[in-house]
Amino acid sequence: MSSSPDIAGILENTKELDRLRKEQEEVLVEINKMHKKLQATPEVVEKPGDTSLSKLKNLYIQAKELSESEVTVSNILLTQLDSLLPSGPTGQQRRKLVAEGNDQKRKRMKVESDVQRVSPSVRNQIEAYASLRGEQVAARVTADDAEKDEWFVVKVIHFDRETKEVEVLDEEPGDDEEGGGQRTYKLSMSCILPFPKRNDPSTTQEFLPGKHVLAVYPGTTALYKATVISTPRKRKSDEYLLEFDDDEEDGALPQRTVPFHKVVALPEGHRQ
Repeated sequence: MSSSPDIAGILENTKELDRLRKEQEEVLVEINKMHKKLQATPEVVEKPGDTSLSKLKNLYIQAKELSESEVTVSNILLTQLDSLLPSGPTGQQRRKLVAEGNDQKRKRMKVESDVQRVSPSVRNQIEAYASLRGEQVAARVTADDAEKDEWFVVKVIHFDRETKEVEVLDEEPGDDEEGGGQRTYKLSMSCILPFPKRNDPSTTQEFLPGKHVLAVYPGTTALYKATVISTPRKRKSDEYLLEFDDDEEDGALPQRTVPFHKVVALPEGHRQ
């Protein structure tokens, strides 16, 4: 009797597969709602305390986990169903066809999710990150739960459209880095901030006096929180005048000049 197909187990796994797919649909609905919200009011992410991007990230993590669970349950079902098929080449061939059909379905679902269900603004963002190869960007190399955020100037090596990960190279690691040589990181899109185009300042966002920004500290490849004192336009140059936090000298914060293309918006929830 041990060779008899476990029909009860197969039915249980089909129910689990249905449950996973329903949950995926619910998560996709929530993702679409967030996309529409960000598309309609993109400025909301700059408001203090806004958690839109964090919620969107968590939804994508949930969608990824559900998708991986679906693949796992599908593979278990394939094994169980294979026991119903004749042994030998015929059974193997049928299983291969089932697997191939399942792969094609997953590919269609992925294309639908990546193209049809992703808002134009997110598609544009993905294309923008894909075009960063070979360019220098600001990157947060510390973990999400780290006590402090550490941002460095790095070079983009590759962007993976499937995982949405950006592979970067730290060309000038600090003296305290292990090995002291160049180091690569694979980071999520949320850990990358593109710099303004050096040769096109007219299209660059201007940070007004009093605004908090993230800027490259002069003489280093590290970025720190700073306050804008004067803008390039007012100074009639291509440099901001900034005061960096924790940069006190003789009881006062010195004002330092930083090129506009080394200054970016301060990320929400920055820890320093």
